[in-house]
Amino acid sequence: MAPTTVELDDITDDRYGGKAAGLARLRGLGLSVPSGFVIVDASANEVAVDASAKEVTVDASATDAGNAALERFSQMRAAGMTPVAVRSSAVGEDGVDQSFAGQYDTVLGVDSADDFAAAVQTCIASVHSRRAESYGGGEGATMHVVVQTMVDACAAGVVFTADPTSGRRDLMVIDAVAGLGDSLVDGTASPDHIVLDAQGDRVVESIGERAVLSAEQIAEVRSGALRAEHHWGRPMDLEWAIDRSGKLWWLQARPITTLPGDLNEMDSPLAGADHVYTRCNIGEMMPGAFCPLTAAVSGYAIDYAMQMTQVVARAQDRYATPWLQVGYFYGHMFLDMTEGTGLSSGILGNSLEQFSMSICGRVIDELTPKPPQPFRRKLGNTIRLSTYALSVGPKIRRLDGQIAGFRIPSTDDAQLLLRALESGVEQYCDVTLTHVRSSSRAAVAANILESVLIRRAIADGRGEDDGRAEAMRLMAGAADVESALMLGELDSVVRAIVADATAAEEFLSATPEQAVSALQVADGACGTALRHFLNRHGHRGYRELCMRDPSWAEDPAGLGAMMQVMVRAALDPEEAPRPSTESASSTSASIRALAGLAQRGARGRELTKSKMALMAHRLKRGYRRLGEVLAASGRLPDADLVFFFDRAELARVVGVDDIGDLVFAASQRREALAYQETLEFDDVSVGRPTPRVVTAEHDLDGQEIVGRPAGRGVVEGVVRVARTVADARSVQPGEILVAPVTDVGWTPYFSVIAALVTDIGSSVSHGAVVAREYGLPCVVNTLAATHVLRTGDHVRVDGDRGLVTRLGLDP
Repeated sequence: MAPTTVELDDITDDRYGGKAAGLARLRGLGLSVPSGFVIVDASANEVAVDASAKEVTVDASATDAGNAALERFSQMRAAGMTPVAVRSSAVGEDGVDQSFAGQYDTVLGVDSADDFAAAVQTCIASVHSRRAESYGGGEGATMHVVVQTMVDACAAGVVFTADPTSGRRDLMVIDAVAGLGDSLVDGTASPDHIVLDAQGDRVVESIGERAVLSAEQIAEVRSGALRAEHHWGRPMDLEWAIDRSGKLWWLQARPITTLPGDLNEMDSPLAGADHVYTRCNIGEMMPGAFCPLTAAVSGYAIDYAMQMTQVVARAQDRYATPWLQVGYFYGHMFLDMTEGTGLSSGILGNSLEQFSMSICGRVIDELTPKPPQPFRRKLGNTIRLSTYALSVGPKIRRLDGQIAGFRIPSTDDAQLLLRALESGVEQYCDVTLTHVRSSSRAAVAANILESVLIRRAIADGRGEDDGRAEAMRLMAGAADVESALMLGELDSVVRAIVADATAAEEFLSATPEQAVSALQVADGACGTALRHFLNRHGHRGYRELCMRDPSWAEDPAGLGAMMQVMVRAALDPEEAPRPSTESASSTSASIRALAGLAQRGARGRELTKSKMALMAHRLKRGYRRLGEVLAASGRLPDADLVFFFDRAELARVVGVDDIGDLVFAASQRREALAYQETLEFDDVSVGRPTPRVVTAEHDLDGQEIVGRPAGRGVVEGVVRVARTVADARSVQPGEILVAPVTDVGWTPYFSVIAALVTDIGSSVSHGAVVAREYGLPCVVNTLAATHVLRTGDHVRVDGDRGLVTRLGLDP
């Protein structure tokens, strides 16, 4: 005969509900759990009391289970183990897939037979409540009931071994209230809120007038929670209480059901525990979080190109394993600066400080220089690298033919498609290497020019900022810079629309997607101009090296939103504030020659980046086609999921073996990407990069933000903070755009704004180059402008000195 009550210590599985199983497992771990028992299938048994009796007795009309439950309750009462808590433990509750948190009833402080019977009936009835049936989506579950001794709590709360809000598994969250925990659950008390990092240090601490927990109690809660997590093998949500004697009791354990996939599952290997990683530089080319396929394609190509450059300069012997120069953590790309120091120690005229400045815009104290090489070896390395960079011209001229030669076969054979794509990735590596060589040529010229002018400024009794400002002035004016040409052609489309009043009205009255789609097939000057623009630049866009994100030609809604901003600005008769500039000092022939070399370098860098984006565009179309073939054949549930495998996994996906495990993992990664996109990092990390724990907005210490000058001029205006290119769709003519970083996808807004301020960047960043071409004051590498400034702030941007001064709110 099935038992009618079961002791917690006798439970070995979840047949009596998730809550009972969790409590039994906690007891098995040796953690303190209040004594108690379970009423088996309480919904099928009646607990009744003889109301005329003076002692605790049972009603003859009650079932055997009900009698047994009352007898067990009476034993607890006689032993001084009451009052008790009567709690639901329904089948499916506190499970891996659903928690049913708060859907069923709990009754606390039960100390009499009448109250006990009523409490059991309350739990039973709650299985049929509207909220429970709505949450569960079906019939009521089998209701078992847990009965436990109440803890006379002086403090209670919950602990999550992963942060359910951010999805981060390296954080632990503790909420604590004084007294019983029911005030925390029902929201009537404001808890102390503590967030611990992986080392147990407090990274967030929001407490009331008097802390609920001591440091020792926090450590004890953390220790028990980690034991539970290790035992379950997954992040856990646990309830606990501390009694008047200071003893910690555990009241509930269940898996966190709302977490996405592990945000670190696809992390690249750490090149070294003390290596210095940065988001600078690479964050301009690849802003935000990326799907695993982008890491396996674009990240791989960038790492390959940088390693091969190191090989040329004899900073490493040969191409090693992937992920030596580039890291992929939490879905974000990083540069390994420690590996890059091989160049600064092995060539002439490039110190560790200069290397730091060229990448991060500041000296990185955490970097340790590698042993210097002998002068003759340095000289040889310098000649090799310089020749390699300066001789890139023929490779650039061959890029068009090289990229045109890559074609995706028109086949439904997934294996043939993947083989073609793998060949394309190797070609992408070569195109990327050409871009890195071109970028090296640009950076060398720009760094030499800046260094010379800074020394001259100091010799003349002026400051370093004056030298940098002069370098910015001389680097402006490069003809035929690809991104500026692209914006000029988009401006031509806008001017054609504005010149036709009817066309302008129709364009602005439609949705962004409808506006561009209609214009693409329209006759006349407007349609012709747009088609010309897309034929030449349709492969460009925001995050253009992402295999998943669409290009402008494939994203009429995104392109239309930008164009509508530009059209409205062109129709607005009010001019944007014009920057004031100081007169330039005279320059020598040698300085002008250096400036010309820097301008040509910037032009080549922008051109090869466009070619790199074109190759990425062809690959992303190929992978999209692969996804469609796999979805049509039933190998994948949808085509988009193809972007959440790495290249090695795709070899299995196109095969014939069962891939249920891979499909589940990829689905989890896709869910995790939305969480990864919200993460922010310091500009420099030692060891594995860890996201910032973002709490409230930072306040501006004083009224000045200091960055690096990147575009001359001084202008005052209203701030528009845009953390993504989608946020920038709200920008108004004459506003000052403040962004984490900009890539080519932001370029159309440069014809509307009055100045640009970014968190990261350098004088040769995309934003800096294009800002100079448009005469915009530009300050880069502020590190925190998007955090300390708010939309509506009135600021002065001094592009000559790299200063942003807050003047107040928009008057």
